Formats: sequence, structure tokens, C-alpha cells
Amino acid sequence: MGSEHQKLKLLYLMQMLYEQTDEAHGLTTPELIEGLAERGVDAERKSIYRDLETLRSFGLAIEKLPTRPVSYALARRTFSAAELMLLVDAVQSSRFLTRRMANRLVGGIASLGSCHQEQALSRNVHVEGRITMQNESVFHHVSTIHEALRQRRQVAFRYVKHDVHKRPVAQKDGRLYRETPVRLIYSEGCYYLIAYNEKHESFPAYRVDRMQGLRLTDTPAVRNTAIATFDADAYSARTFSMFGGATRRVTLLVEEPVMSAMLDRFGKDVESAVIDERWARVYVTVTPSPVFFGWLAQFGRGVRIEAPSDLATEYAAYLRDILEDYA
Repeated sequence: MGSEHQKLKLLYLMQMLYEQTDEAHGLTTPELIEGLAERGVDAERKSIYRDLETLRSFGLAIEKLPTRPVSYALARRTFSAAELMLLVDAVQSSRFLTRRMANRLVGGIASLGSCHQEQALSRNVHVEGRITMQNESVFHHVSTIHEALRQRRQVAFRYVKHDVHKRPVAQKDGRLYRETPVRLIYSEGCYYLIAYNEKHESFPAYRVDRMQGLRLTDTPAVRNTAIATFDADAYSARTFSMFGGATRRVTLLVEEPVMSAMLDRFGKDVESAVIDERWARVYVTVTPSPVFFGWLAQFGRGVRIEAPSDLATEYAAYLRDILEDYA
């Protein structure tokens, strides 16, 4: 037996337990001895027991399973099988990942479980309506933005939208956007960069997958009270599909069957007042936009804008214009 292999004995044991065992599957002492022999290490039964105890002292949750014959397993890991499954499902249902990127991440997650769990973790999950991105640069962009936030530097990029031919068209005639990054937000399956625009003293949102040529600049990030007190949670709650603009305090009349949707959108702590057994008033701060009106329209007569009156009038005009197009 080579001395170098013998020095690796504990590591080989740990590797076998990590890769081949879990709370439901163990390895017997003869199987551990055989596995070590395949790796060029001779071992006796008593030495295996000592080594397992050493690994326990090191912090590994090695347990004796009630099997016949007795087997040993790494019974607890950083992530349980259910948690790994949840991570896999989240990756496979994510819109901003291409299929190649999602498959690579799933493989990495699956490797955190035992070989017995890997097959279940590597299964494909069907997500209704899932549309995968075709742009793998989003990973690079996210990393660059994090680096810009860390170094407190501005970023530069071109921003594109699509014309009726589905072709990407650079905005501002292709001129560079130069912005101070404030926060990355993941919303409705996409990453958004919330930036601070010094000229307009505003916080525009940019879809990260629609950026081109994103890079760090040598220009220091703007620093002021507005940026220091920026509340990402409040921004996400009042903004629909990251449409920016001035915020309004809005009173909604909400019918009982729609209340769950209000809580899903604005949280259980949203301010409200019961009118009767059927209706309640819900007080929210939102950024009015066509997306906000579209969100309201899905509830039909179940939600009405009570105040402010000018916003209710604007919403009625929005619905009337759509109706006239169909008429």
C-alpha cells in the first residue's frame, strides 16, 4: 500500500460517504473497505470504525443506519433533499436563464446530494408558459453590476428594445447610458438594474438582459441622501413591471374574492379598512402606468379606484380606448 494513498484514506472515506450515502442509503463496513481498496488503500474493520469517529469529531453527521447489515451514512448536509429540489425547481423555472445555463446549474445543485438523489434532482420540471432567454450575457452583466456596486463606480451600456420585426433597436440612437447602479432587483422572472439618474434625480429601471456592452467606468458613483435611503422593497411593491415615475397614494375598493390578490401584491401588512362583509378599502402607494391599469383590469368589477378622482378618470379613459379599438 502506497504511503501517499494511505494519507488520503480519510478523504476517500469522506468522498464515498458524501457521494454514495444519504439519510436513506448507507455503506456497510465491507463496502467501505472495498471502496478504499479500489482507490489503492488497504484498511481493516477496526481502522474504519476509528476513521468514522474521526470524521464525526471533524463535524460530519455520520450516522449508523438500522439496516442488516449495519451501514453508515452522511445523514445531514448543508441542504436537505427537499431544499435541493426547491433550488432545482427555481432554476428550471427561471426565465432569465437559457436552457444550457439552467442545465449547468442543475448539475451543480444535483452534485450537492448523493448519487441516489441525483436522478430525481436532474429531472426536468414543466413550468407553464416558461420562456427562456436567448442571451447568456446576463450572468456577466450581473457580475459586473455587483462589482460596480462594490467599487462604487458608474456603469456604461447601450440599451435595446425590439421593433415590430422583433429586431433589437438601440435606444437614444445608440448612445451610451451612464448610470450610478443602486440595486439589482429580480422581478417577474427578470433581473433589473435600479440606477440613479443624476440629471433627472430619478431611479430608472433597466432590464439587465436588454443591456449591451455593459462595463465599469472610471467615474465614481453619485452619492447622496436619496441613494442612501433607497428602499428596494417599497420600490418593488409600488412599481409594476419596473415602470418608473411619480408615486401616488391610491384608495382601492376591493371585493372580498379579490383580497387575496391584494395581499399577494402588497403584503399582509397593507393598510385596509372593512366597509361591509363584501367590500373593503385598501390604501396603497403605486406608480401609475399602463401595466398598473392592466393589472387592475384583470379583476374586472372586483376592484375600483376610489381616489384620487383624476386617476380613476385616467383609468376609465384607458379602458374606454381599448373598448373603442375593438368596437
